[in-house]
Amino acid sequence: MSEKFDFTDGVQFDPGFIAHLNAFVPSIEYIYQDLARIRNFNQKKMKFKMYYNKIQHLIETYTGFYLGCILWAACIKDLDKPVLNNLCFGGEYDERETIGEVDFVRQYIAQFKKDVKYYLGQDYNIDEFIPRVLDEYEDFLKINKGFTEVQNASDLKLNEGINKLSESEKELILDKIADVVENGNFKELYPFNEKVFGNQTAKAGV
Repeated sequence: MSEKFDFTDGVQFDPGFIAHLNAFVPSIEYIYQDLARIRNFNQKKMKFKMYYNKIQHLIETYTGFYLGCILWAACIKDLDKPVLNNLCFGGEYDERETIGEVDFVRQYIAQFKKDVKYYLGQDYNIDEFIPRVLDEYEDFLKINKGFTEVQNASDLKLNEGINKLSESEKELILDKIADVVENGNFKELYPFNEKVFGNQTAKAGV
């Protein structure tokens, strides 16, 4: 296993991803509230153009984060270690609340495509594997009941469609996760979608 993580006393629920996240839903809501204040269409177009890169970065960060969570679970689930700092453990599972964010991201990507066309006259195309990431992450949350029952790494459940990783693949992924924890660039995890998903397509496109 990777030497960049110390699993002596257990495995962290979050390897360090959360430090690089700005809440998706409030960020999008703030942007659109700002847009709603502007009545002049040309000014609104300019404002949307200013926000375009920030929104795109949010989408890339969160889809990379969701992929990272699946990758992290795939790497640690066979370890006979307690999961440390899982604040969800012992809580009451609410499916709607648990999947609310990922569902919002999915719906917003569809809306963003329309808005890019409307305001900028451009086509916005996401990476083809992203719908699969959203589908799998939602299922991952459901089968683990929002991690409310995850006390040990072995309690983690992976979706049926997730490929089993070799030890060398785990080491490679953990090293990259460590890099992302350091630099906050979740897009660096994108190439690893093929390790866990293979060439399968999404169940429902965005």
